[in-house]
Amino acid sequence: MPRSRPQSVQPPPEPRIDAVTPAAALPLGEVELGGANLGPLAFGPPAVLVDGSPAHVLMSRSSRLALRVPELASTGLVEVRSPSGASNSIPLRVARELTSGLHPVTSPAVSRSGMIYATISGARGKQTPVSVVRVSPDGRGTPFVTGILNATGLAFNPEGDLFVTSRAEGNVYRVDAAGESTVYAEGMGVATGAAFDSEGNLFVGDRSGTVFKINPERQIFVHATLEPSISAYHLAVGTGGTLFVTGPTLSSNDAIWAIEPNGDTRVWYRGLGRPQGLAVSKEGDIYVAACVRGRRGIVRVTPQGEASLVLSGSSLVGLAFSPLGTVVLATNQAVYDVDLGVEGLMLF
Repeated sequence: MPRSRPQSVQPPPEPRIDAVTPAAALPLGEVELGGANLGPLAFGPPAVLVDGSPAHVLMSRSSRLALRVPELASTGLVEVRSPSGASNSIPLRVARELTSGLHPVTSPAVSRSGMIYATISGARGKQTPVSVVRVSPDGRGTPFVTGILNATGLAFNPEGDLFVTSRAEGNVYRVDAAGESTVYAEGMGVATGAAFDSEGNLFVGDRSGTVFKINPERQIFVHATLEPSISAYHLAVGTGGTLFVTGPTLSSNDAIWAIEPNGDTRVWYRGLGRPQGLAVSKEGDIYVAACVRGRRGIVRVTPQGEASLVLSGSSLVGLAFSPLGTVVLATNQAVYDVDLGVEGLMLF
């Protein structure tokens, strides 16, 4: 009786990565790989390396794998390894921490020279030893402003002067090059967000429901009224002087509002969870710290109404484009920078 030949066992195919979504993250942010043969294996998920550091795998399927970026990882390559071999590598941009020990509650501000300004805001009604910290592009932080109670919104005017709002006092302060502050406007309610347009008008958001306009002669007008926010209004000015505003509520379907120079107000986009600080790109897209489709990070919203997560990370409260070509990110404790390959809109 003829003997049957033993059949050779084919090794499982090597894993393959086709895409990483989003393509950028904070340390400990969550990203997803798409591809083939990504697991799971008989003994568990495959190993994943980010810039050579082991990552924690959150979910593993043949065509999808979710992971948490290692805390100490830097921008580098992502690779999946299994007993059958290693996958191809794909780049992932990981934000670099510049300084910590802060308490921003909205977007940082960046000067024309690339210096970053962020707040140590503190609990409501409690004075902190330092109100605003200045951070160099290489991450050196130094105290810059003291004496402003609950410093919140930051904005530069066309002349390069820094302005700071106090949500506890309802004041706006002008800060000189030496860090000395003087009162610029009073009676702004719970003054949170701040932004200048190209004509030198300052917009201040009172989270109770009012957006004020202060012209260069320091005359104050009610520019628009919105539904109140549970935390803050966040402001950014786009082309043509359109003011964009977010103000998170208890809804998971919050909006970005567009306020025209004449005060006409409309919903520019709706569908975000807890949207906070925002900035406008040169192409007219809005980048906002928010949650979209259950994922938190930096969301890009196009004028056509398409929203997508471009950077993953929790605790983000705002962002600003730097003239040095990076994006500066603020969490509620630290400031980061990352190159997203996007140029910010510069009004002046």
